[in-house]
Amino acid sequence: MIHTNWHERETIKKLKCVHTDAKKYIVNDKLTSGKVYDVKNETEEFYFIVDNSGRVGGYYKDYFEEVK
Repeated sequence: MIHTNWHERETIKKLKCVHTDAKKYIVNDKLTSGKVYDVKNETEEFYFIVDNSGRVGGYYKDYFEEVK
């Protein structure tokens, strides 16, 4: 049950949101274009980040680019 302690987990990497133009879901109230977010977990299709609400949420990878 990895989701029970995501806030305490170490940040894997940092990502910058490049857009909030979702085809299916509303994400512009949880993500801000140009803002950098902490990644807590990653799957093939999603990043799990601490979003604008302060909670961990899963978002498609196409909203982000890696910060180096």
